[in-house]
Amino acid sequence: MTHHSHGTGAVHTVWDHALPPALTVGSGDTVTLHTLDASDGGVARRVANGELNAPPELLPLIVADAHPERPGPRGHPLTGPVHVRGAQPGDALRLEILDVRTAAWGWTGCRPDGIGLLDAALAAEGLTAHTHFWDLRAGTHTDFRPGIRLPLAPFPGVIGVAPAAPGAHPTAPPRHVGGNMDIRQLVTGSTLWLPVEVPGALLSAGDLHGAQGDGEVSGTGIETAGQLTLRVHVEPQAGITTPEFATPTPGGHSRAWHATTGHHPDLMEAARTALRATLRRLQARGLSLEDAYILASACVDLKISQIVDAPNYTVSAFLPLDIFGED
Repeated sequence: MTHHSHGTGAVHTVWDHALPPALTVGSGDTVTLHTLDASDGGVARRVANGELNAPPELLPLIVADAHPERPGPRGHPLTGPVHVRGAQPGDALRLEILDVRTAAWGWTGCRPDGIGLLDAALAAEGLTAHTHFWDLRAGTHTDFRPGIRLPLAPFPGVIGVAPAAPGAHPTAPPRHVGGNMDIRQLVTGSTLWLPVEVPGALLSAGDLHGAQGDGEVSGTGIETAGQLTLRVHVEPQAGITTPEFATPTPGGHSRAWHATTGHHPDLMEAARTALRATLRRLQARGLSLEDAYILASACVDLKISQIVDAPNYTVSAFLPLDIFGED
């Protein structure tokens, strides 16, 4: 059986097991969640109000998505909750990701006072708030600018079930029941297992990304609305305590990469060092600081290269060279 849940009428912005289900499905059913972008239409409203400039070819599409601001707590607009019949605490929810489709446009932003990895450091270098708009209509790729093309690999940034702890919980941090994990390998063909803590599991998802580098370093990937189609299964008393997943790709579509490294006792500082060196590389190609930061958030992968050579640990930032169309 196939079910649909629409973001416009089944949205919540906190995790709370007291929320009434928007939809009830059975184990083995398929559900398509129609989701909103991470800003809950806020970016589209700013374009409609003249606060942000958008490419003329995307302007009508963006303005059409400028729905009124939602009252209540701010958070990721999540579609759900979906009650899964028979799911009980101790079970696992096994989710086959059958399809992830983006809207026609997306956005990536940076700002000096945001959550990005280098916001504080780059503010001292003159970083300004900037939003880039992406044309996603091709479905397989998007052009950042002439000569820079990114492959699309859509995935849900937020997918999880309700925690057992009572009350409203913010959507920003990921948890042992899933949530804002931003795992870019959760593409079509992947399978995700989530530990169930409350009857019915109460599954929700949103925050689709058209593409993202590991690390999401400016604080945003290619943020977009879209559709997520899942086949839902209950695995009784599976004994898992944290999300697990299987994926057809470990990530990475490039034939060649340029990696920069950082070394520090603090992995965050090592990551900052590696990323800053990559931004310098991008700036040397003629990109502004803002564009370099945004492009890195969409495609640069941060990887822990070693955590055994104390006192310094190593993080490498991988820039895919295929995006530049060079042989």
